[in-house]
Amino acid sequence: MTHKRQKALVKIQGFLFLCPTLGIMIMKYTPYYVLAICLGWILTASTDLSAQERAEATLLGRWSDPSIIGSFNHNNSYNEVWGLAVNGHEYGVIGSTQGTHFIDITDESNIHEAHFVPGGAQGGIIIHRDYHDHNGYLYGVSDQGDESTLQIIDIRQLPESIDVVYDSGEFSTNTHNIFIDTTANRLYLCKTAALDLPRLGMRILDISNPTQPELIYTLNEIEGFGTVGTIHDAYVDDNIAYLNAGFQGMAIMDFTDVENPVVVASLFPEDYADSGYNHSGYLTEDGSHYYLADENHGRDIKALDVQNLPDIFVTDYIDAENDSPFSIPHNLIVHDGYLYGSYYYDGLQVWDLEDPDHPVNVAYYPTSSAEIKDRFEGAWGVYPFLPSGRILVSDMQEGLFVLEMPKSLTSTEEEVAFEGFTISPNPSSGHFTIQASEMEFATDVEVYIYTADGSLVMKDKMSDNVSSLFLDQGFYMVALKSGNICSTQKLIVR
Repeated sequence: MTHKRQKALVKIQGFLFLCPTLGIMIMKYTPYYVLAICLGWILTASTDLSAQERAEATLLGRWSDPSIIGSFNHNNSYNEVWGLAVNGHEYGVIGSTQGTHFIDITDESNIHEAHFVPGGAQGGIIIHRDYHDHNGYLYGVSDQGDESTLQIIDIRQLPESIDVVYDSGEFSTNTHNIFIDTTANRLYLCKTAALDLPRLGMRILDISNPTQPELIYTLNEIEGFGTVGTIHDAYVDDNIAYLNAGFQGMAIMDFTDVENPVVVASLFPEDYADSGYNHSGYLTEDGSHYYLADENHGRDIKALDVQNLPDIFVTDYIDAENDSPFSIPHNLIVHDGYLYGSYYYDGLQVWDLEDPDHPVNVAYYPTSSAEIKDRFEGAWGVYPFLPSGRILVSDMQEGLFVLEMPKSLTSTEEEVAFEGFTISPNPSSGHFTIQASEMEFATDVEVYIYTADGSLVMKDKMSDNVSSLFLDQGFYMVALKSGNICSTQKLIVR
């Protein structure tokens, strides 16, 4: 089944579960694509209680410098964004063709450049810079220019000053991306080259002494992949690394014993639909799901269930809520129950991860005014970790955007749609209890339970608005009906 058909299935089932009898008849006799067309207006206006309306984020402020030239390849004056909260101030760190800009965003009415660190190489040759911070130091690299270096910047004295304490090409002249495993004090250099070191997939530096990095491992081959010239990006936590290997796929590796790393799981291009250039991704806080971006025109983001490695399952395909063949996801970050994505032409996109198998797009902000072209333009990176809750987005042509999530998603008031009933526990190991709200349902409450393909597997009449049931492992939709009232919820049995 193609990914587009799978997406159509997911949307159609939302309607079918709400209207069980009619849904089963339609599902039985009508092709999926015909259903998608005929029911499109219903799906768009669906009152599925688990869904939320998309809302535009609020622009709090912007920063850009018109004197900064664009790159020769993509006309991008700006690239990656990072965030810092130091000594009561918040900063957006944004890379440019000139270097690294520290933008003080503490006062939204006075967003300004507080400090600047020139890049080892500058000018139109520069496309990429990347940043991570750890233990009071910001680490920065660039992927172009023979004079580029690994820069380590002491940020502990902000807002008064910053200090470049390390600036060397010994371990990096050209590095595409970096990631710091803060639990192990290790800096991962992705797709990297140095003065006397050839370009290869990845190198790992020990930064236990934050200003004196030491090379501890070089990755050029991965079991099952062979030679890996490109590890484009990485997500690493507690020595478990999710490595994006471009057109070769993705490897999950355990670097606990850094001299003898172990491949935990592999995801090759033929293992999932809509595969492309395996670019980047991010893991949920509980480690259950990983969201993967293939950096190609028209590709979807993949939601992956990684709870039972080495088995990896695609649970959904999500996008920027449009049908543009030019839409390209770039960088992803998970934080506090939301997936944040920067899309080149579609700006900021935010998904609610209440159901991590099926993220719901709930917020967006269009940063780019660029025309659709063959080269990459628009939003590059996103950073949502600031204590204030403000979201930073870098746009390749437009600069730094300081955004706030829509009030509908951050309000402390009770604005959650009434579900009508509870399922406990959910996820379940088999046995579960359904408790209907007496305020919502009258008597004669019936329970309908459907599989993911729309098949009715159980029908039960509730006693005193309570029903205790058992199901085998699987993904289900539970519908309660009483007269003309119908309410649905998802149920996972593991």
